[in-house]
Amino acid sequence: MDKERLRVLLEEVATGRVTVEEALSQLKLLPYEDLGFAKIDYHRGVRDVFPEVIFCPGKTPEQIAVIFNKLAAQGTNVLATRATEEVFDVVKNEVRDAVFHPVARLITVKKKDFPRAGKVAVVTAGTSDLPVAEEAAISLELMGAEVVRIYDVGVAGIHRLFDRLEDINEARVLIVVAGMEGALASVVGGLTRRPVVAVPTSVGYGANFGGLSALLSMLNTCATGVGVVNIDNGFGAAALAFSILKSAED
Repeated sequence: MDKERLRVLLEEVATGRVTVEEALSQLKLLPYEDLGFAKIDYHRGVRDVFPEVIFCPGKTPEQIAVIFNKLAAQGTNVLATRATEEVFDVVKNEVRDAVFHPVARLITVKKKDFPRAGKVAVVTAGTSDLPVAEEAAISLELMGAEVVRIYDVGVAGIHRLFDRLEDINEARVLIVVAGMEGALASVVGGLTRRPVVAVPTSVGYGANFGGLSALLSMLNTCATGVGVVNIDNGFGAAALAFSILKSAED
């Protein structure tokens, strides 16, 4: 259930095309279903910008498949993050139209097209940042955003970034993904007035401390309009960027 589906249902009740009893039947799963090992939040899409998302680590493939199937049965788009090929094989048996994105480590199913919400540019410092960047990009596309990918434009060859300034300034929100020292987010933040969602990655040598150096660099930026999410959190960056896009509609 999401806001658009709820709106349509209420309009159908108001015009008499759907009876109150029929509407109650469609709403009976709200707000959640208790499966014992998980409580599926069917109300997330009404309260938030996207329905509940499945975080795969720590769950068995069978548990993920059950949750995925339950969400897909609601007729909305479903997203599972940090998935493996093993998990996908089990999910595919339950939801035939599920798709695995190996670079992004995502499993998705698309049941509907959401209204286009605007353009987001996903920018990476290097190719090693692609798993996190693709997690963000594919999540955004499933939510209904237009995504422009600007990859491998880090500060070691900053002329590559300057060649894409027009694309950067045409986007309404920017997601900047970088490991090592994480400098790219500050550079981009200083080149545009668009909001920047910075994502530190765990890419780097020993003194990178698994992404901590990039995280601290981004948090300490002197560029304005830069917000930071957790290390390797591509989905979190997508959710924040999409919330910024949708906030103009409220």
